[in-house]
Amino acid sequence: MDPLDLKEFEWKIVVRQLTMDDFDDLIKISQACFPGMQSWGRDQVESQLAIFPEGQLCVEIDGRLAASSSSLILEYDTSLEWHNWRAVADSGYIRNHKPKGNTLYGIEIMVHPDFRGMKLSRRMYDARKQLCREKNLERIIIAGRIPNYHKYREELSAADYIDRVLEKAIYDPVLTAQISNGFSVKGLITNYLPSDLESCGYATYLEWTNLEHVHGAKRRFHHVVEPIRICVVQYQMRTVRGFDEFAQQCEFFLDTASDYKCDFVLFPELFTTQLLSCVEVTQPGQAARKLAEFTPQYLEFFTEMAVRYDVNVIGGSQFVVEHNTLYNIAYLFQRDGSISKQYKIHITPSEKKWWGVSPGDRVEVFDTDCGRIAIQICYDIEFPELTRIAADKGAQIVFVPFNTDTRHGYLRVRQCAQARCIENHLYVAISGCTGNLPFVENADIHYAQSGIYTPADVEFARDAIAAECNPNVETLIIHDLDFEQLRRHKESGSVQNWNDRRRDLYQVSYVENGETKSV
Repeated sequence: MDPLDLKEFEWKIVVRQLTMDDFDDLIKISQACFPGMQSWGRDQVESQLAIFPEGQLCVEIDGRLAASSSSLILEYDTSLEWHNWRAVADSGYIRNHKPKGNTLYGIEIMVHPDFRGMKLSRRMYDARKQLCREKNLERIIIAGRIPNYHKYREELSAADYIDRVLEKAIYDPVLTAQISNGFSVKGLITNYLPSDLESCGYATYLEWTNLEHVHGAKRRFHHVVEPIRICVVQYQMRTVRGFDEFAQQCEFFLDTASDYKCDFVLFPELFTTQLLSCVEVTQPGQAARKLAEFTPQYLEFFTEMAVRYDVNVIGGSQFVVEHNTLYNIAYLFQRDGSISKQYKIHITPSEKKWWGVSPGDRVEVFDTDCGRIAIQICYDIEFPELTRIAADKGAQIVFVPFNTDTRHGYLRVRQCAQARCIENHLYVAISGCTGNLPFVENADIHYAQSGIYTPADVEFARDAIAAECNPNVETLIIHDLDFEQLRRHKESGSVQNWNDRRRDLYQVSYVENGETKSV
C-alpha cells in the first residue's frame, strides 16, 4: 500500500485581505446572512479597499469565501454618533477613516450559513484584535445585532433581553459570540437598522480594550509575555461500537479545549486501539493492520475538528501501513487545515514482538501559528539525542503522546521528559491513556499521569511541573506557557545547559537526506 497523500485530506483555511475579485461572493454571503436587507454596493467595497485595505478581511475555505469583516480607524470622541453606523462608517464608504486615530470601528462581520459552527467569527475577531495591537490602537468598538430578540419582544424589553443573554439564560447567535470574544456591552442602540426585523431595529454598543496599548507610542512594543495555551487529554480506553462512538468521545475534549481558547490539544499514543474492540481479529499483528484501515476516517475527522474548533491538534498516534510496512505515526492537524506527520523512531521490544512495527528515520520540527514544535512518540523521549536535534531545529515545545501499561513505564517517560526540559530549555507535554481493553492484546491495561513540564529554575513552577493530572482518571489539564520566559531563561538562567555544551568533547551526529549533520 502506497503512503496516504495527506493533501487529499487537508483543508485550506486562509485569513486574508479582501479584493474586488471577492465582490460577487461577498454579496452572496450578505444575502444569505441578511435576507431582505441592503447589501454592499460595488462602489462602497471599492472605497473600503482603496482607503483601508488591511481592515477588510475574509476567511477562505478550500477556495470558497466563508466569512468577511470590514472596519475603519477613527479618533475616539464621546460626542461622535456611535449609535449611527451611517455617520460612523460614512454609509460604508469610510472616507472618514483616520490612519492616526486610536479606535478600530468594526462595521460588519458575516459568516455564511454553510460554515457556521466552525468558530469563524472568532478568527475574524482575532484578526481585528491583532490589527489593533499592531497599530497600537486603544480599543475596538462595534455595534451588534441581536437577531433572536424578535422571538422575545412580546415578553421582554430589548434591555431585559440583553441582560438575559449576558446571564446565559438566552442564546443570541451574535451577542453571545461577541461576549465570548471579550467584548463588553456599553449600551443599547435604538433604531439602528430599521430594516433588521429580527433585531426589531435594535443593536448593542460594545467595546474591547487593547491591554497592550502604549500611550503615545507609534508602534507596538515587544511582548513582555508570549502565552501559548496547552490542553493535555488523559484519555480513558473503553470498548466502542464503531468509529462514530470513538469520534464522539474525542470531539468532547476538542469542544472543551476550544471553549477555553486553547492553541494546542494533545491526545495519547495509540488511543485509537480502542477501535479494535469493534473488529474481529485473531493475532496482534493482524489487529494492528486492521486498525490501520481506520486511518482515512481518522485523518478526515481530525482535520475537520481542528478547523471547526480553531485549535491545533496532535492526534495521538495511529498505525499506518505504507509499502506493506507498519508504522506508528503521530499526526499534527493545524487549524489552517494542513496536516504533518512524525514517525516513531524507536520501537519498543513489545511493539516489535506483538505488532511488527517498523521505525521512522527523521526528526521533524513543525512551524505552527504559535511557534515551532516537535512530536516524540513515547519511547522516543527516552533518547536525549532526538530532543537535542529538535531543539537545534528551533523546537520550543515537545509534545509526547505515550501509552504505558505500568507505573514503571510511565515513570520512564515522565522522568525523561523532565530531563529534556532542563537539557534543552524547552517545554514538554505528555499525554497518556487510562482504563482497560480486556480483549485487545498488548493494549489491555494502561497507566498514566499526564502533565506539562518546564525547565527547573526560579522563574518556573515549583518542581518544574506546570500542570499535572491525577493518575489513572479520565480528565484534561489546561495551562498557559510563556515562550518569552523560555527565551530569557535560555539566555540568562541559573544554568545554561545549551550554551555550556562541550562540543569540543562530544556532539550528536545524525544523517538526514543523505547528509551527515551534528549538534
